[in-house]
Amino acid sequence: MTHEEEEEMQHDISKLRDQVQQVSLAQKTIESKVGGLKKYVEAKMDGLKKFIEANMDCLKTSMEDLKIDLKTILTKFLQEMLTNGERVVKETHDENKINVNYDFIDSNF
Repeated sequence: MTHEEEEEMQHDISKLRDQVQQVSLAQKTIESKVGGLKKYVEAKMDGLKKFIEANMDCLKTSMEDLKIDLKTILTKFLQEMLTNGERVVKETHDENKINVNYDFIDSNF
């Protein structure tokens, strides 16, 4: 190998080392950015998870409140229906009494 060929080979090796260093730096930069992006996404996912959990807790509380309200409304409604039903039975009973009395009076004449 001649001295010129050796210098040319050393020059090519030097270029390759520079390219390897550039690729290595680019790779480290990409890995760093990917790591940062990964942490960012994980933080966002954790935040989203907490947000969903809080909304679910709020929804459960609202459903329990709605259940209590519905139970109260139904109880009042049923009490009102029973009260009105007793009045209807009483009124019907009183009306039947009157009819019986009229029948009795009519039968005597």
